[in-house]
Amino acid sequence: MSVPVILASQSKARRDVLFHAGIRPTIRVSHVDEDAVVAHAAQQRGIPVDELTCQERVPILARAKAAAVYRDYMAITVTAATATGEEVISRPLEDGFGTVHRVVPLQEVFEQQQGMTDAQVGPIIIGCDSMFELDGVAYGKPHTVEHARERLRLMSGRTGTLWTGHCVIDAATGRMVSRASAAQVTFCNYTEEDIERYIATGEPLEVAGSFTLDGFGGAFIDQIVGDPSGIIGLSLPLTRQLVEELDITWTDLWNIDRAEQQGAKKTSPADPKAPQDNVNQPGDGFIDCTCGKQHWGLNGASGVLLARRDPETGNVTDVLMQHRALWSAEGGTWGIPGGATADGENTLEGALRESQEEANIHPEDIMVVGTYLEDHGPWGYTTVFAFEKPGHTVQARANDDESLEIAWVPIDKVGQLPLLKAMKTDWPSFEQRLQQLSHAIQ
Repeated sequence: MSVPVILASQSKARRDVLFHAGIRPTIRVSHVDEDAVVAHAAQQRGIPVDELTCQERVPILARAKAAAVYRDYMAITVTAATATGEEVISRPLEDGFGTVHRVVPLQEVFEQQQGMTDAQVGPIIIGCDSMFELDGVAYGKPHTVEHARERLRLMSGRTGTLWTGHCVIDAATGRMVSRASAAQVTFCNYTEEDIERYIATGEPLEVAGSFTLDGFGGAFIDQIVGDPSGIIGLSLPLTRQLVEELDITWTDLWNIDRAEQQGAKKTSPADPKAPQDNVNQPGDGFIDCTCGKQHWGLNGASGVLLARRDPETGNVTDVLMQHRALWSAEGGTWGIPGGATADGENTLEGALRESQEEANIHPEDIMVVGTYLEDHGPWGYTTVFAFEKPGHTVQARANDDESLEIAWVPIDKVGQLPLLKAMKTDWPSFEQRLQQLSHAIQ
């Protein structure tokens, strides 16, 4: 199996660079406060923020982004390692729905699955940041039409430097390497019509320096001296060098082939109204099941059923529920945050990752006390039972567009919601088990 790659960025351009190089990464957004990171770095050096050059800033930010995702990853490993309880396994296609096939100690299950937390190498975490420098001034994303117009006029017919910081972490060892790449970019003489029509596309508003190479803006670039992929946002030569400095072979990161690249298609469960930036990650896709239906998740799927307890009585009071986006499968119903298990993950790691991405459930704030596996043979769905840790409060919110809302629902009201079909079937037994597990840890 290939070494898994985690890209600490939601940039489609960076994701596409890796994809066309044979790597489909798992996407993890770092949610780093970039201004605070730069201000802290300047303070440590005892200089004003303005004295930090682009060449210095971009690797600082790349390291901060990769490190933030690495910390999240390590929190998952700790929560997974301290999980307690048992996995209840149901094989409805063999034994009938509602029948318990067997019960297995949870740690024994995850020892057999061998997930990312057991890897000797990887996953590899890649963080990047880009800035454009002209006349010694750093330019990030303009965000507004006015700033974009001003910058494009300033850049017209001139040459500047696109700096991209890169950081690579081997999560298995914690080793980190980082550097910056640079490329000289010469622009054509923009006409006012060029500028206005380019701004109208929306493209220059949210990209470093107000231009792209791989989009509408590419035709206005007359010359590049340096690495073109670095201008897109991720330098393949530099990333390869950094990976090799960690004693990892670049070709071991390949997890797709040319046929898959050429035939790539959207395999999301979404309808045409789905967000256009919703893309496949490793493990995404439908699988034909022996039950006669298609299920989401090439490696199966999992989610977190998180409950809140009364500290005095031990009774479960509320359950965290996800109101599913209308474009998703069974859109508009309620279920638990979760999704497809990525390549190299075990089901618990996948559930913890998905619940953080979708509902802001940080793994360090919860304790896992059991699971339920509906095993169809070639596919299965694992429900992870968890409680908030004593003294911890999960600040739940919808982190992405897969949810209409994330809400704490009183446990006696859950059954009254329009539940996802599978959740509706399982809820009575889940409710009972949650209460049993809650009192068992008193």
